Amino acid sequence: MPKYVAEYTYLPDTAALRDEHRPAHRLWLHDGHEAGIVLAVGAFADGSGALVIVNADDAEAATEVLAHDPFALVGAIDETRVREWNCLYGPFA
Repeated sequence: MPKYVAEYTYLPDTAALRDEHRPAHRLWLHDGHEAGIVLAVGAFADGSGALVIVNADDAEAATEVLAHDPFALVGAIDETRVREWNCLYGPFA
């Protein structure tokens, strides 16, 4: 199955909203990981966003999966960029 990398961009004015909804966001990520949809996730050290790697049939399906992230549902993500990722080596190859 193809892999897609989503880059979330956060702005400082949505920090409180992310803090409020972080437990639901992390549960959604956990459940997605357990289901084999979310392969890896992590925030950027500078707080500007996060990276999410997902399994999906195509970019539209990946975008639909990410639309159900609680952060997305409450408007805590300022921008999402989704691109297909061709992993050559490593645990996701």
